[in-house]
Amino acid sequence: MAGNVIHYEISATDVDRAQRFWNGVFGWEFGASVMPDGEYRMARTSEQAGAALMPGEPGHPNVYFDVDDIEASLAKVRELGGEGDEKQPVPQMGWFAACKDSEGNAFHLWQTDSNAG
Repeated sequence: MAGNVIHYEISATDVDRAQRFWNGVFGWEFGASVMPDGEYRMARTSEQAGAALMPGEPGHPNVYFDVDDIEASLAKVRELGGEGDEKQPVPQMGWFAACKDSEGNAFHLWQTDSNAG
């Protein structure tokens, strides 16, 4: 279903400490980094969703909403007074686009597509 939270990215000044926290709160099991040149640890939170920890300045998490058609969803965001960057590939996984709603709140769209990239 479109609009479900599919991915949740959390910035941390201490990724190990953040991992212990989220594991303790929800039991999330993070794997080793999936990026060869950086730190990006992922955990599955449900059959269709996950979370990731990455180094960065804490503040607000990045939230990704699942969509069936990223182009149509970007058009709708813009039509309704929001902002939407062009889609970007995550090779062999899907497409994402950074957006802001009509009030300036940041969010991301995600379309699963194994042919992306």
